[in-house]
Amino acid sequence: MSNERLIYLPLGGAGEIGMNAYVSGWGAPDNDRLIVVDLGVTVPEMEGSPGVDLIFADVEWLEARADRIEGVFITHAHEDHVGAVGHLWHRLRAPIYARKFTAHHAARKLSEHGGDEKAIKVVDVWPATTKVGPFTVGFAPISHSIPESSSLVIDTPAGRIVHTGDFKLDKTPLVGEAWDPELWAGIAKDGVKALVCDSTNVFSPHAGRSEITVGPEITKLVSAAKGMVIATTFASNVARVKTLAEAGQAAGRSVCLLGRAMKRMVEASITTGVLTDFPVTVSPEEAGDIPRENLMLLVTGSQGERRAASAGLSRGKYLGLEAKEGDLFLFSSKTIPGNERGVNRIINAFSEKGVDVVDDSQGHYHVSGHANRPDLDEMHRVIQPQIVIPMHGEHRHLREHAKLAASNGIASVVAPNGTMVELTGNKPKVVEYIEAGRTYLDGSVQIGAMDGVVRDRIRMAINGHVLVTLIMEDNDVLGDPWVEISGLPETGRSKSALVDVLEEDLGQLVGRAKRRTLSNDEALEKEMRQVVRKTAQDEIGKKPEVTVVISRLSA
Repeated sequence: MSNERLIYLPLGGAGEIGMNAYVSGWGAPDNDRLIVVDLGVTVPEMEGSPGVDLIFADVEWLEARADRIEGVFITHAHEDHVGAVGHLWHRLRAPIYARKFTAHHAARKLSEHGGDEKAIKVVDVWPATTKVGPFTVGFAPISHSIPESSSLVIDTPAGRIVHTGDFKLDKTPLVGEAWDPELWAGIAKDGVKALVCDSTNVFSPHAGRSEITVGPEITKLVSAAKGMVIATTFASNVARVKTLAEAGQAAGRSVCLLGRAMKRMVEASITTGVLTDFPVTVSPEEAGDIPRENLMLLVTGSQGERRAASAGLSRGKYLGLEAKEGDLFLFSSKTIPGNERGVNRIINAFSEKGVDVVDDSQGHYHVSGHANRPDLDEMHRVIQPQIVIPMHGEHRHLREHAKLAASNGIASVVAPNGTMVELTGNKPKVVEYIEAGRTYLDGSVQIGAMDGVVRDRIRMAINGHVLVTLIMEDNDVLGDPWVEISGLPETGRSKSALVDVLEEDLGQLVGRAKRRTLSNDEALEKEMRQVVRKTAQDEIGKKPEVTVVISRLSA
């Protein structure tokens, strides 16, 4: 009896929104061939990962099996699906397959990090397929909030898997391909073993709206504005960027793009042919000479990013341009959970300038790029899979999606990151759990989430830091210990300088220390650390992190 099996293993994106990385495998355990779907990033937040630049999946499990990876398949060009390609390719060394627009971005990321751009393989859309090892993979077009989004049709010896990627059922998406139920019925007609499916909007009870419904509302708003109009959206949603630009053009305004990501996305869309007839734009220098009532700025920073154009304008001037009283700022976007504080900071800063801020709380100026609950229902009905595997969502989303599948009479499994599921039979079976952590990009270095670097940084941020230096010659103390403090009050309860109090107590310690303590660096460091923490607790009510440096000079 063959022990070959079909497995599914999420390394990121299941139990969270972002950092997508999924593995499918076929073969005997420890000898199976693998493919990877997406290599994305997520954005750090100061509370849990201060100072970190990016976060992506821990691929240690994959790296140990790099010789068995047949390829990496990227569903679309959002950062949470393609953003880690440049950072992780060196560890996996597998070819990367993507459609033209996505491949354009993936190649740039590889180039920026010294990777081999020849690893990028541009593929045609379904019904074209790519054969890699025991897998045959096709890129089936589906609508989303970025051009050339694709679901993957993965044929294996155990049956067909459909991995939706991010999707919505939009028959009029303006840019990109429309939802085509007949195409998808054809994909499903011979049977689908498993549907690995986006779960982001499973709690949204109403069918998703089309991108085409947003344009008239935005045009009405921009036409009625008196001063300069500033609008922000996800730079990757080039359909929305085009809608905003056309609204400005219709209102007789010159349009200016501000922010590197905004300009880069529009240029890439035009270069790859997915965006046509984009309104003529002016440079920031030209915009400075245009009357405010005749100008519209399209800016980056819809999620409150501190270095984006919207944040810069809220604080003051950005590339010589400035928001003033009577201007209008439009958020044509949804605030991703966790970004509320940054967005509110920008809203309040504009309010202090007298700028009117309009968001999408009424649902007029933004539609989601993800399928709502009725749309997921329709996807289940069209595909009619044996198994539904919810992905792309927090644990509550996965669980709710599994309930929805069960209500439709379909077997399902809640499989968060690290859960290996066997799909060979008619029902999913969890066969193994692996360590599926996170990797932090800290400056130019990749560190593990459990390496202690960020943990120590958090502890220093909370508790402050004391550096103690002591010079000794053989076992004799030369001079008094001296102290430097960081992130701590300068004076404490005694009203004396904290540094002076610490140095006094440390001086008393070394003055009375026994010879065997003075000759043992480890014992001496321990006692000095204890004195610092006790004195600081008495003086300022905190026990700081302490570093002790003992320098010994030879006689």
